[in-house]
Amino acid sequence: MSDAPDLDSAELSERARKLFAGPIEFLKSAPRLEHLPAPDVPEIAFAGRSNVGKSSLLNAITNRSKLARASNTPGRTQELNYFDVGNPLTLRLVDMPGYGFAEAPKDMVKRWRFLINDFLRGRQVLKRTLVLVDARHGLKDVDREVMTMLDKAAVSYNVVLTKSDKIKPSALAGTLEAVRAEAARHPASHPTLFATSSETGEGIGELRTAILEAALI
Repeated sequence: MSDAPDLDSAELSERARKLFAGPIEFLKSAPRLEHLPAPDVPEIAFAGRSNVGKSSLLNAITNRSKLARASNTPGRTQELNYFDVGNPLTLRLVDMPGYGFAEAPKDMVKRWRFLINDFLRGRQVLKRTLVLVDARHGLKDVDREVMTMLDKAAVSYNVVLTKSDKIKPSALAGTLEAVRAEAARHPASHPTLFATSSETGEGIGELRTAILEAALI
């Protein structure tokens, strides 16, 4: 579910469906910028608070059940995790470290900020970031901080609500309206919002199409 009537043609939607039904592989984890893969294909990044359902959404988008487990391996939580999509290689998905960990040591949070800020500012092939927000809670201050970081880095992003099946449709509509109104005040925010569910598949097809569309821009 999104608030836009059409992202693109049926042909693009079908192309996206076939792309994500094809080869997808975990490429590498990058703890520092010097470990990033060569910037030779478009990249789409996923950002979100800890426990927002990022791994589940990545698995749903890629039609896999365990793909994102690679990024949950102990020691990789503060790294950028890359996944190659397509054969021939069409784009890369970037699983960014979860944010909003209240119990994390300050030095870990500081390293996260430096890594992410430098990545966002310097990655020319980064076409879009998806900012994941739990539909049950809406935007939190830490989400707003990341949105502002994206604004300053001039990186276009979509807000994606996760776990939309966990609340009533009326509550979901209210959250969408509130998030849309707030996102509209951010210069780098893309006007299209998505409501998704990794369990029911709601919004997954539309999000796949949006990812491919952004990569082709």
